[in-house]
Amino acid sequence: MEISGIISAIVIGIVIGVLGRLVVPGRQRIGILWTILIGIVAALVGAAIAGAIGVADTKGVDWIEWLIQIALAAVGVVALDRAKTTHR
Repeated sequence: MEISGIISAIVIGIVIGVLGRLVVPGRQRIGILWTILIGIVAALVGAAIAGAIGVADTKGVDWIEWLIQIALAAVGVVALDRAKTTHR
């Protein structure tokens, strides 16, 4: 992976992570770094899922792929928040 691909993954991860966090109601007790990491993983896994079901490359904006990625990020934010809350 080239440096531009890494930077793109980080930027997309930030966007997906923040959108996923905004979808979840209430306060989340996770930091911004965790949000970014969750967003990067959600973006990669969501892209793979969208590619597997054939909606990754459409004409115009890939709304279904974005929705999958944001939903995965929201699930990741909730899971990590609950895991951190349980251990306190």
